[in-house]
Amino acid sequence: MSVYIRADAKDGFYAYDFQLQGRRFSGSTGCTSKREAREVEKARKIEAKATIAVEQAFSDPNMTVAIATSRYWLEVGQNHENWKNTEWSMAWLVAHFGPDFLLQNINDEKVSAMVAKRRGDFVPSQRKPGRKYLTPERRRRVSPATVNRTVTQPLREIILRAEKLWGARTGEVDWSKHLLAEPKERVREASIGEEAAIMAELSRGYDVAVEFAFLNGCRRMEILGLEWSRVDFFGRRFTVIGKGNKPRSIPMTKRTFEILWSQQNFHAEKVFTYIAARTVKTAGRTLVKGSRYPLTEAGLKIAMRRAVPKAGVKNFHFHDTRHTAATRVLRKSNLKVVQQLLGHEDIKTTTKYAHAMMDDVLNALEAASPTESPTPVGEGYDKHLKDLGKAG
Repeated sequence: MSVYIRADAKDGFYAYDFQLQGRRFSGSTGCTSKREAREVEKARKIEAKATIAVEQAFSDPNMTVAIATSRYWLEVGQNHENWKNTEWSMAWLVAHFGPDFLLQNINDEKVSAMVAKRRGDFVPSQRKPGRKYLTPERRRRVSPATVNRTVTQPLREIILRAEKLWGARTGEVDWSKHLLAEPKERVREASIGEEAAIMAELSRGYDVAVEFAFLNGCRRMEILGLEWSRVDFFGRRFTVIGKGNKPRSIPMTKRTFEILWSQQNFHAEKVFTYIAARTVKTAGRTLVKGSRYPLTEAGLKIAMRRAVPKAGVKNFHFHDTRHTAATRVLRKSNLKVVQQLLGHEDIKTTTKYAHAMMDDVLNALEAASPTESPTPVGEGYDKHLKDLGKAG
């Protein structure tokens, strides 16, 4: 049936109604002109053919890499918080294997070659004005963790999903052989002196944000994203939005309450702000010296990078404020408390702070070592022990 105007149509628009491979497609063209309506119908037929082709490809057990990555993207990948990273991984996998390569032909040998290829990549360098690109000898190759997260784990998820949910044919792969060993994340705790030295080099609002980080162990983006709507002075708690867009409520200590209270009236929405050091007028951005603006990720990074060396502190980054807070809290509580504070879903992630508990055990053992003048337990007790020793 060609385009037509329904008898009950009140808008005067032509409708389309056609069948392809036993399926019916119908709807309004949104046009009052028959010629324009036919053009719309023609476009809908092309779309319908493409839809059927995709559905058939998605249901084909002989699935290609291009189809598998596309289906994974539609069902899972586009919903990831870091969807741009997932999109990059999908494109890399298709480029490496080729769009028509079958999943069933991906085996241990192919995965090993893929990992080797990715390990040979360099970390993208950002060119600054007046600076030449780094030579290959001076550039840094991607880390084992990057290889795992950008290609090996995504491919594993795609193949497992294809096998278990899509009914696709897949090859035999022992994934444990291909995930590269990653160095354990270091836990750098600042001493009281180091913290004071760093704080002394910060100002203009950056000092308040960093002190807040030392106190509460929040991530940089959790601090930058903290808004007044999630600060409850009456209930003495605040809520940050962590990884995976998951909220986490943290009670306010006396000092945290003072910090947050002092930041009121600087900005209507954001909690943490800084004072502009100079007036800047560029396309799309205007800063007035002495005025306050919400802290930015770049600004906070630069402030810390400048303050730490000036303070004479070595090997300390902003994220180490989180390690510092967690370690200090652990010494006064337990791993479950620290897990709650940091928002870890799996307590195994929190166990990297267990060294603080080991320090407590060591201190306890030191305190429990024998004294030079043990407490007497009664006359003749030492002789009794000697007699037992001889009998043994």
